[in-house]
Amino acid sequence: MASKAVVDAVEARLAANWSTCPIFGINDEATPPADGSPFLIVQYPIASARGITVGAPGANVHREEGTFRIVIHTERGGGTAKGLQWGDEIAAIFRTKAFDGVRTFSPSPPIEDDTNESGVYYAHSISVPYQFDLIG
Repeated sequence: MASKAVVDAVEARLAANWSTCPIFGINDEATPPADGSPFLIVQYPIASARGITVGAPGANVHREEGTFRIVIHTERGGGTAKGLQWGDEIAAIFRTKAFDGVRTFSPSPPIEDDTNESGVYYAHSISVPYQFDLIG
């Protein structure tokens, strides 16, 4: 799980740059829209932290590294064009950016495999690696 500062920064950036469909973050009421319309879910499956400097109490750098995942849910049976395009657009929001202390790197392309179908939705996901430094 990512730190609160990372979650806040990622979700604020996504909200400021994406208005195409609803976004569900951590522990949001993630009930899909009743009308089957598209939505996103933001997840933080991998994170670790380590000290990268020593010897300066209160001024050492601690680095969190991980990845956040954005799952794009579009209408099942509607083809893959929308999900792939949205994946590219979302990747551009985070590709090699620095915001609120978070540095992001190259997002993965949307994943296509046998797990994409989920009820009335077809889900694509991208993963964005990040770093976040905390001084303490």
